[in-house]
Amino acid sequence: MSLLGFFCIHFLGLIIACCMTLNIQAQDSKVLRLATTTSTENSGLLDYILPNFEQSSGYDVHVVAVGTGRALRMGKDGDADVLLVHAPAAEAQFMANGYGGQRVGVMVNDFILVGPKADPAGLKSATSISNAMQGLVDGEHLFVSRADDSGTHKKELDLWSAAQLEPNGSTYREAGQGMGKVLRMAGELDAYTLVDRGTWLAYRADSPLDVVFENDPLLFNPYSIISINAQRHPRLNHKGAAALMAWFVSGSTQQKIGQYTINGQVLFLPSTE
Repeated sequence: MSLLGFFCIHFLGLIIACCMTLNIQAQDSKVLRLATTTSTENSGLLDYILPNFEQSSGYDVHVVAVGTGRALRMGKDGDADVLLVHAPAAEAQFMANGYGGQRVGVMVNDFILVGPKADPAGLKSATSISNAMQGLVDGEHLFVSRADDSGTHKKELDLWSAAQLEPNGSTYREAGQGMGKVLRMAGELDAYTLVDRGTWLAYRADSPLDVVFENDPLLFNPYSIISINAQRHPRLNHKGAAALMAWFVSGSTQQKIGQYTINGQVLFLPSTE
Protein backbone atom coordinates (compact mmCIF):
# COMPACT_ATOMS: atom_id res chain seq x y z
CA MET A 1 0.00 0.00 0.00
CA SER A 2 1.30 3.44 -0.92
CA LEU A 3 1.83 6.10 1.71
CA LEU A 4 -0.94 8.16 0.08
CA GLY A 5 -3.32 5.20 0.23
CA PHE A 6 -2.51 4.67 3.91
CA PHE A 7 -3.25 8.29 4.78
CA CYS A 8 -6.51 8.26 2.74
CA ILE A 9 -7.76 5.17 4.58
CA HIS A 10 -6.70 6.63 7.93
CA PHE A 11 -8.40 9.94 7.15
CA LEU A 12 -11.58 8.16 6.07
CA GLY A 13 -11.58 6.21 9.32
CA LEU A 14 -11.31 9.43 11.31
CA ILE A 15 -14.28 10.92 9.44
CA ILE A 16 -16.40 7.84 10.13
CA ALA A 17 -15.39 7.85 13.80
CA CYS A 18 -16.24 11.54 14.11
CA CYS A 19 -19.64 11.04 12.49
CA MET A 20 -20.39 8.15 14.83
CA THR A 21 -19.36 10.26 17.81
CA LEU A 22 -21.55 13.17 16.71
CA ASN A 23 -24.51 10.83 16.23
CA ILE A 24 -24.05 9.33 19.71
CA GLN A 25 -23.73 12.81 21.20
CA ALA A 26 -26.96 13.93 19.50
CA GLN A 27 -28.81 10.91 20.81
CA ASP A 28 -27.50 11.50 24.33
CA SER A 29 -27.95 15.28 24.28
CA LYS A 30 -30.15 16.73 26.99
CA VAL A 31 -31.26 19.54 24.68
CA LEU A 32 -34.50 18.80 22.84
CA ARG A 33 -35.80 21.07 20.07
CA LEU A 34 -39.59 21.23 19.91
CA ALA A 35 -41.10 23.01 16.89
CA THR A 36 -44.71 23.83 17.60
CA THR A 37 -47.63 25.98 16.57
CA THR A 38 -47.91 29.43 18.10
CA SER A 39 -51.22 28.53 19.75
CA THR A 40 -49.57 26.17 22.23
CA GLU A 41 -47.24 28.97 23.32
CA ASN A 42 -49.71 31.88 23.12
CA SER A 43 -52.19 29.97 25.27
CA GLY A 44 -49.59 29.44 28.00
CA LEU A 45 -50.05 25.66 27.92
CA LEU A 46 -46.40 24.77 27.35
CA ASP A 47 -45.24 27.03 30.16
CA TYR A 48 -47.73 25.20 32.36
CA ILE A 49 -46.81 21.60 31.53
CA LEU A 50 -43.24 21.43 30.19
CA PRO A 51 -41.40 22.24 33.43
CA ASN A 52 -42.69 18.94 34.80
CA PHE A 53 -41.14 17.04 31.89
CA GLU A 54 -37.85 18.90 32.18
CA GLN A 55 -37.60 18.24 35.91
CA SER A 56 -38.50 14.55 35.66
CA SER A 57 -36.45 13.74 32.53
CA GLY A 58 -33.46 16.06 32.72
CA TYR A 59 -34.09 17.34 29.19
CA ASP A 60 -33.94 21.04 28.37
CA VAL A 61 -36.74 21.70 25.87
CA HIS A 62 -36.05 24.54 23.45
CA VAL A 63 -39.44 25.62 22.08
CA VAL A 64 -39.60 27.17 18.62
CA ALA A 65 -43.13 28.54 18.17
CA VAL A 66 -43.95 28.97 14.50
CA GLY A 67 -46.88 28.19 12.22
CA THR A 68 -47.61 24.52 11.65
CA GLY A 69 -46.46 24.73 8.03
CA ARG A 70 -43.05 26.02 9.08
CA ALA A 71 -42.82 23.49 11.91
CA LEU A 72 -43.39 20.68 9.42
CA ARG A 73 -40.72 22.13 7.13
CA MET A 74 -38.32 22.22 10.08
CA GLY A 75 -39.03 18.54 10.67
CA LYS A 76 -38.51 17.76 7.00
CA ASP A 77 -35.15 19.57 7.02
CA GLY A 78 -33.98 18.04 10.31
CA ASP A 79 -34.07 21.38 12.14
CA ALA A 80 -36.24 20.08 15.00
CA ASP A 81 -36.24 16.88 17.04
CA VAL A 82 -40.00 16.65 17.54
CA LEU A 83 -43.13 18.54 16.39
CA LEU A 84 -46.39 19.55 18.08
CA VAL A 85 -48.79 20.71 15.37
CA HIS A 86 -52.47 20.99 14.38
CA ALA A 87 -53.08 20.49 10.66
CA PRO A 88 -54.25 16.87 10.14
CA ALA A 89 -54.13 16.82 6.33
CA ALA A 90 -50.63 18.33 6.21
CA GLU A 91 -49.49 16.00 9.00
CA ALA A 92 -50.80 12.95 7.11
CA GLN A 93 -48.91 14.07 4.00
CA PHE A 94 -45.77 14.60 6.09
CA MET A 95 -46.02 11.01 7.30
CA ALA A 96 -46.88 9.62 3.85
CA ASN A 97 -43.79 11.30 2.40
CA GLY A 98 -41.62 9.48 4.91
CA TYR A 99 -40.50 12.49 6.95
CA GLY A 100 -42.15 11.43 10.19
CA GLY A 101 -41.39 8.59 12.56
CA GLN A 102 -44.48 8.35 14.76
CA ARG A 103 -47.57 10.54 15.02
CA VAL A 104 -49.82 10.52 18.09
CA GLY A 105 -52.84 12.65 18.95
CA VAL A 106 -52.44 14.45 22.28
CA MET A 107 -55.25 16.99 22.68
CA VAL A 108 -58.08 18.84 20.96
CA ASN A 109 -59.87 22.16 21.08
CA ASP A 110 -61.79 24.07 18.43
CA PHE A 111 -61.73 27.14 16.26
CA ILE A 112 -64.11 30.07 16.62
CA LEU A 113 -64.93 33.19 14.63
CA VAL A 114 -64.47 36.45 16.51
CA GLY A 115 -65.45 39.93 15.42
CA PRO A 116 -66.85 43.29 16.51
CA LYS A 117 -69.26 43.11 19.43
CA ALA A 118 -71.95 44.78 17.29
CA ASP A 119 -71.52 41.94 14.78
CA PRO A 120 -72.47 43.90 11.63
CA ALA A 121 -72.30 40.67 9.58
CA GLY A 122 -74.91 39.02 11.80
CA LEU A 123 -72.80 35.91 12.27
CA LYS A 124 -74.24 35.18 15.71
CA SER A 125 -77.41 34.03 13.98
CA ALA A 126 -75.59 31.90 11.37
CA THR A 127 -76.75 28.29 11.11
CA SER A 128 -73.37 26.82 10.14
CA ILE A 129 -69.77 27.88 9.65
CA SER A 130 -70.34 27.86 5.87
CA ASN A 131 -73.34 30.13 6.37
CA ALA A 132 -71.18 32.44 8.50
CA MET A 133 -68.45 32.58 5.84
CA GLN A 134 -71.14 33.36 3.25
CA GLY A 135 -72.30 36.24 5.42
CA LEU A 136 -68.79 37.70 5.47
CA VAL A 137 -68.54 37.61 1.68
CA ASP A 138 -72.07 38.81 0.94
CA GLY A 139 -71.78 41.79 3.27
CA GLU A 140 -68.18 42.54 2.25
CA HIS A 141 -67.11 42.59 5.87
CA LEU A 142 -63.43 42.97 6.72
CA PHE A 143 -61.65 39.71 7.55
CA VAL A 144 -58.03 39.40 8.73
CA SER A 145 -56.27 36.19 7.71
CA ARG A 146 -53.07 34.94 9.30
CA ALA A 147 -51.84 34.05 5.79
CA ASP A 148 -48.77 32.38 7.27
CA ASP A 149 -49.26 28.68 6.40
CA SER A 150 -50.08 27.97 10.05
CA GLY A 151 -52.58 25.36 11.17
CA THR A 152 -55.11 28.15 11.69
CA HIS A 153 -54.48 29.50 8.19
CA LYS A 154 -54.85 26.03 6.70
CA LYS A 155 -58.16 25.59 8.54
CA GLU A 156 -59.38 28.97 7.31
CA LEU A 157 -58.63 28.00 3.69
CA ASP A 158 -60.45 24.70 4.22
CA LEU A 159 -63.49 26.60 5.49
CA TRP A 160 -63.60 28.90 2.46
CA SER A 161 -63.30 25.82 0.25
CA ALA A 162 -66.01 23.90 2.12
CA ALA A 163 -68.34 26.86 1.67
CA GLN A 164 -67.35 27.08 -2.02
CA LEU A 165 -66.36 30.70 -1.54
CA GLU A 166 -63.46 33.01 -2.26
CA PRO A 167 -62.99 35.99 0.08
CA ASN A 168 -63.31 39.46 -1.43
CA GLY A 169 -59.94 40.95 -2.24
CA SER A 170 -60.76 44.44 -0.96
CA THR A 171 -62.00 43.20 2.43
CA TYR A 172 -59.55 40.33 2.92
CA ARG A 173 -56.39 41.36 4.76
CA GLU A 174 -53.46 38.94 4.71
CA ALA A 175 -51.39 39.64 7.81
CA GLY A 176 -48.61 37.06 7.58
CA GLN A 177 -48.44 37.18 11.38
CA GLY A 178 -49.02 35.00 14.42
CA MET A 179 -52.38 34.75 16.15
CA GLY A 180 -51.71 37.31 18.86
CA LYS A 181 -50.82 40.03 16.35
CA VAL A 182 -53.75 39.10 14.12
CA LEU A 183 -56.18 39.44 17.03
CA ARG A 184 -54.79 42.89 17.81
CA MET A 185 -55.03 43.88 14.15
CA ALA A 186 -58.62 42.64 13.87
CA GLY A 187 -59.52 44.53 17.03
CA GLU A 188 -58.04 47.77 15.70
CA LEU A 189 -59.84 47.38 12.36
CA ASP A 190 -63.21 46.18 13.74
CA ALA A 191 -62.69 43.09 11.62
CA TYR A 192 -63.45 39.39 11.86
CA THR A 193 -60.91 36.59 12.14
CA LEU A 194 -60.55 32.88 12.90
CA VAL A 195 -58.78 31.83 16.10
CA ASP A 196 -58.31 28.68 18.12
CA ARG A 197 -60.20 28.75 21.40
CA GLY A 198 -57.08 28.35 23.55
CA THR A 199 -55.40 31.45 22.14
CA TRP A 200 -58.66 33.39 22.29
CA LEU A 201 -59.13 32.66 25.99
CA ALA A 202 -55.57 33.83 26.63
CA TYR A 203 -56.09 37.12 24.75
CA ARG A 204 -59.80 37.78 25.32
CA ALA A 205 -59.41 40.14 28.27
CA ASP A 206 -57.36 42.56 26.16
CA SER A 207 -59.46 42.34 22.99
CA PRO A 208 -62.46 44.48 21.96
CA LEU A 209 -63.73 41.54 19.88
CA ASP A 210 -66.37 38.98 20.78
CA VAL A 211 -67.14 35.38 19.81
CA VAL A 212 -69.60 35.55 16.92
CA PHE A 213 -69.73 31.91 15.79
CA GLU A 214 -68.72 28.58 17.36
CA ASN A 215 -69.59 24.91 17.84
CA ASP A 216 -69.64 23.62 14.28
CA PRO A 217 -68.12 20.14 13.66
CA LEU A 218 -65.94 21.63 10.91
CA LEU A 219 -64.21 23.75 13.57
CA PHE A 220 -62.76 20.71 15.39
CA ASN A 221 -59.02 21.25 16.04
CA PRO A 222 -56.87 18.20 16.95
CA TYR A 223 -53.19 18.43 17.92
CA SER A 224 -50.58 15.73 17.29
CA ILE A 225 -47.01 15.18 18.37
CA ILE A 226 -44.71 13.82 15.65
CA SER A 227 -41.21 12.40 15.78
CA ILE A 228 -38.82 12.65 12.83
CA ASN A 229 -37.81 9.68 10.66
CA ALA A 230 -34.50 8.48 12.13
CA GLN A 231 -33.37 7.08 8.78
CA ARG A 232 -33.62 10.50 7.16
CA HIS A 233 -32.04 12.41 10.05
CA PRO A 234 -30.08 10.01 12.27
CA ARG A 235 -28.29 12.79 14.15
CA LEU A 236 -31.41 14.23 15.75
CA ASN A 237 -32.25 13.64 19.39
CA HIS A 238 -34.58 10.71 18.77
CA LYS A 239 -34.17 9.40 22.31
CA GLY A 240 -35.38 12.70 23.75
CA ALA A 241 -38.21 12.90 21.21
CA ALA A 242 -39.44 9.45 22.22
CA ALA A 243 -39.29 10.45 25.88
CA LEU A 244 -41.35 13.60 25.24
CA MET A 245 -43.93 11.72 23.18
CA ALA A 246 -44.36 9.07 25.86
CA TRP A 247 -44.69 11.79 28.50
CA PHE A 248 -47.36 13.67 26.49
CA VAL A 249 -49.64 10.63 26.26
CA SER A 250 -49.08 9.52 29.86
CA GLY A 251 -52.09 9.64 32.15
CA SER A 252 -50.62 12.31 34.42
CA THR A 253 -49.80 14.70 31.55
CA GLN A 254 -53.16 14.14 29.87
CA GLN A 255 -54.82 15.00 33.16
CA LYS A 256 -52.67 18.13 33.50
CA ILE A 257 -53.62 19.26 29.97
CA GLY A 258 -57.29 18.92 30.90
CA GLN A 259 -56.74 20.89 34.09
CA TYR A 260 -55.23 23.93 32.38
CA THR A 261 -57.72 26.79 32.53
CA ILE A 262 -57.90 30.55 32.12
CA ASN A 263 -60.61 32.28 34.13
CA GLY A 264 -62.14 28.90 34.88
CA GLN A 265 -62.40 27.81 31.23
CA VAL A 266 -60.60 24.74 29.90
CA LEU A 267 -58.43 25.48 26.86
CA PHE A 268 -57.61 21.96 25.65
CA LEU A 269 -59.17 18.54 26.11
CA PRO A 270 -56.84 15.52 26.33
CA SER A 271 -57.31 13.14 23.43
CA THR A 272 -55.73 9.89 24.64
CA GLU A 273 -57.60 9.28 27.90
